[in-house]
Amino acid sequence: MLEVLRVLSVSSEALHHAVIFLFNGAEENVLQASHGFITQHPWASLIRAFINLEAAGVGGKELVFQTGPENPWLVQAYVSAAKHPFASVVAQEVFQSGIIPSDTDFRIYRDFGNIPGIDLAFIENGYIYHTKYDTADRILTDSIQRAGDNILAVLKYLATSDMLPSSSKYRHGNMVFFDVLGLCVIAYPSRVGVILNCMVVTAVALYLGRKLLRPKHKTDTYRKDFFCALGITLISWFTSLVTVLILAVFVSLIGQSLSWYSHFYVSVCLYGTAAVAKIILIHTLAKKFYYVNASDRYLGEVFFDTSLCVHCVSLTALTYRGLCSAFISAVWVAFPLLTKLCVHKDLKQHGARGKFIAFYLLGMFIPYLYALYLIWAVFEMFTPILGRSGSEIPPDVVLASLLAGCTMTLSSYFISFVYLAESTRKTLLALTTVCAVTLLLVCGGAFFPYSSQPASPKPKRVFLQHVTRTFHGLDGNVTKRDSGIWINGFDYTGMSHITPHIPEINDTIRAHCEEDAPLCGFPWYLPVHFLIRKNWYLPAPEVSPGDPAHFRLVSKEQTPWDSVKLTFEATGPSHMSFYVRTHKGSTLSQWSLGNGTPVTSKGGDYFVFYSHGLQASAWRFWIEVQVSEERPEGMVTVAIAAHYLSGEDKKSSELDALREKFPDWTFPSAWVCTYSLFVF
Repeated sequence: MLEVLRVLSVSSEALHHAVIFLFNGAEENVLQASHGFITQHPWASLIRAFINLEAAGVGGKELVFQTGPENPWLVQAYVSAAKHPFASVVAQEVFQSGIIPSDTDFRIYRDFGNIPGIDLAFIENGYIYHTKYDTADRILTDSIQRAGDNILAVLKYLATSDMLPSSSKYRHGNMVFFDVLGLCVIAYPSRVGVILNCMVVTAVALYLGRKLLRPKHKTDTYRKDFFCALGITLISWFTSLVTVLILAVFVSLIGQSLSWYSHFYVSVCLYGTAAVAKIILIHTLAKKFYYVNASDRYLGEVFFDTSLCVHCVSLTALTYRGLCSAFISAVWVAFPLLTKLCVHKDLKQHGARGKFIAFYLLGMFIPYLYALYLIWAVFEMFTPILGRSGSEIPPDVVLASLLAGCTMTLSSYFISFVYLAESTRKTLLALTTVCAVTLLLVCGGAFFPYSSQPASPKPKRVFLQHVTRTFHGLDGNVTKRDSGIWINGFDYTGMSHITPHIPEINDTIRAHCEEDAPLCGFPWYLPVHFLIRKNWYLPAPEVSPGDPAHFRLVSKEQTPWDSVKLTFEATGPSHMSFYVRTHKGSTLSQWSLGNGTPVTSKGGDYFVFYSHGLQASAWRFWIEVQVSEERPEGMVTVAIAAHYLSGEDKKSSELDALREKFPDWTFPSAWVCTYSLFVF
């Protein structure tokens, strides 16, 4: 941004519109800085568009993964100006679906400022994102130059655009957009995409209808074989998926999950080969025992038509749901259909010889090349995320499913070669051997998930919180008080790889959920408790921060509308978390926070994140509880956690000593906190 600012400041080219460079922090404070700017700064009302720079990795290409909303001219600006484009509407729809547990300033500008924009991020090498290895020297100069070229070009385009002053006039519909191997971007309105998709579906309907709807005496055999082939194809895909899932579950149960984390080829050799082998096996058996007397050419054509039908159904479903990503299915239908129409005569006359195979592969080149390009981007982004996706989601199951899905797609139009080939025995033997050998090596622990190699580190992430917890009863007296180091691993392996290095961290100190306390009675920095249910609590001395947190009930009053208003006051460090759980017969009707409407986190508890600067007055707020039934255990439980993230209060001798014991392939983040619970 500084270099773009410098270039613009010395440029002789006149800009038609002002450009604001916003260097905002506090992103990990739930995007507070961007929210503060767009809701409070006097310039906010003058902004018509924005470019948001993000990172989900360290370097590489910067991916445009969100645009708009519904401002096609912004996509066209990127298409026209970007020198090294890398953009995909697929990434936009995946990110906005919530599958990726992340958020960006884009949402803040969009939802609170009603401003359209472009969201782009580095996605390469997410293994070291937000770790000690995430340093400027690891970002390649080429990546910085590439990003600078793109951002400067798009920024100049927008700053001289006639559409910018009245951008709201050009808000009409979404765009289908995707880059072609980084060379250019293809973009068109989604309504045009719907028309193109319908044309492709119509072409397939005519092609298949011509075969299926001939006079009865000519089509009985083909119709029967087509639907049998469809059933066999679906069975092969289903059994392929079941096979890799069984393998993934088995690997997870024996404690060898994430064996591919530092060696991605392991996942391909284990799950990819198993998926391919199972698909080929099912079709080989069908050829041998079911299609005994059918000709190879005929079967090749039937199974090609079956694959075409499946992709056409997928295209129809995606288009019906209004997803712009349907263009992928359109590519996987249009090009194979055109190829088939071009080579059909040669296949019929000469069989599956060299000329046919050459033309067939040439026709399939575009969909397969783009599919491989897209698959690379998916695994480049998702593989590192699976190393920080929590203890509840088996990453091997997710990765195996992705690989099975890719295998089904990539193999769909080549299944016909199983029927055209004389034998598949050698292929099956090779695939089975690779899978079996890889499985034996994985079971034997040959592939360690993590790495501390300076050139390519892939660390395990761990949170260590030295906490003192105090629980108060309804009468205000302390009912329980303890202290320990609360340990959270960010991935499915938990502490299994840590225990050999630090024996005191083992399953005997697994943390137990306090069922009556919000978020299990632990000081969650953010409400991600549903992702990380396995944690450890190592007993340790109490903490005594120099700036202790104070929390008190200021007032309790009955409202005219028969609810109870509780006013609280809190003081403490710069970062605090507040938790609420209503009891049976009570509901939280409103509070003085946000827009006044309480919103629960997953699990039904309420979570509030609070932070302040160096000089801040006491935090005073209220909640209103509607009580329909008086109960002896009270109406609501609240808790407050104080997080000491800087200065001397962040440290404790016990915390430092434990952190030093962690092996070099880990990245432990450690701080001190206190947790106090009250019942009212």
